[in-house]
Amino acid sequence: DNPLRKVDVSQGNVKKQVANTVKSLCATYRFQSLGEYRALLSLYNISLEEVRGEVGGREYHGFVYSATDGQGNKVGNPFKASKIDKSVGIEAIEKRFAYSTKKFKEDKKLSEMTRHSVEAVLKQTYHKDKFVELLKAKGIDVVFRHTADGRIYGATFIDHRTQSVFNGSRLGKNLSANALQEHFTLPYENEQPIPLTIPKEDGTMPELEYHGSGLFDEYGSGLGLMAGNGSSNEAQEAAFDRELRRKKKKRKGRNL
Repeated sequence: DNPLRKVDVSQGNVKKQVANTVKSLCATYRFQSLGEYRALLSLYNISLEEVRGEVGGREYHGFVYSATDGQGNKVGNPFKASKIDKSVGIEAIEKRFAYSTKKFKEDKKLSEMTRHSVEAVLKQTYHKDKFVELLKAKGIDVVFRHTADGRIYGATFIDHRTQSVFNGSRLGKNLSANALQEHFTLPYENEQPIPLTIPKEDGTMPELEYHGSGLFDEYGSGLGLMAGNGSSNEAQEAAFDRELRRKKKKRKGRNL
């Protein structure tokens, strides 16, 4: 179980919520990069910015934390790490990176446990939402980062069972952002055939199975054949029948 709670600005005292959550995460979770740390924080409605500047002739380099809403948008005033606790400042976090890297090298089982769990779930589905749901049931959250057109360019796994955070590429090439993008985008070739039923003239319902022939690609998901009535359904059925006859002719041609 994960006792930590997401920051909720509607509950008030936002600074205290952010401070308590950040300090707890830094003390208990292991992460090796700023990206992994940011992904962890985002689960709890917190964002992190790295800031640089000059104050009184001295260079400044530090962190600023902000509360966010459910969509990741910043809400309210930001809080300097120095105003929260030195344990969440840039020097402390860099030390946490080094500690985590050392720990993961010493105990390979930490990353292997996460990798095995993620790979097992990946084999069960080609649907991203289902993938996220099944992982959560195992105690693992995944944070995806998307381009403007919706393509996955980052994936980070947070394993609450071991308090460990890993970018997908650390676990294996098959769990990198590009590999996951392809997995969730390519046709679901290895899924079970989807049964389709089309009424015969006598009213009976023979069963057809889809085996990746390309028919669905040409005429949509195929589910429209069974949904509702009207001319669009009739047109789809006619197209489906023509396609079946065409494929039968091709098969006969091969047998000659």
